[in-house]
Amino acid sequence: MATSQNLANLAKTGKLKAEPGDQKEFDSLMRSARKRLADARKESLAIESRFDLAYNASHALALAALRWHGYRSENRYLLFQCLEHTVGLGPEVWRVLALSHERRNAAEYKGEFNVDDKLFADLMRGADTLLEKVAALGPVR
Repeated sequence: MATSQNLANLAKTGKLKAEPGDQKEFDSLMRSARKRLADARKESLAIESRFDLAYNASHALALAALRWHGYRSENRYLLFQCLEHTVGLGPEVWRVLALSHERRNAAEYKGEFNVDDKLFADLMRGADTLLEKVAALGPVR
């Protein structure tokens, strides 16, 4: 499951910052993620909007997991890579989230929206799995 030594090693290299977890912040991130995932399921919305909602929900969940462990990162991509250590998610899930991050950046900064139904469905499955895992962490220590 979670490997705190790996997170500590990332903090030693400066990739993560140690910062005590905060229950209010964790709860707020979870609320935001749940609302965004609910909206991402609304088929009346454009795929661009649904993708953006699902991606941002995944980001909030990944951040919540890292904050639960007492760390913070300014790198969104690293947040997704850390899911292996924070909630035990394998590369089959976090790689979809990382790809979604790349596609989100291309849309946001270059105006290149390149998301198909398969990537969106994979992102939603990954986000749902991530929600389940992060919710199972329990109260912030």
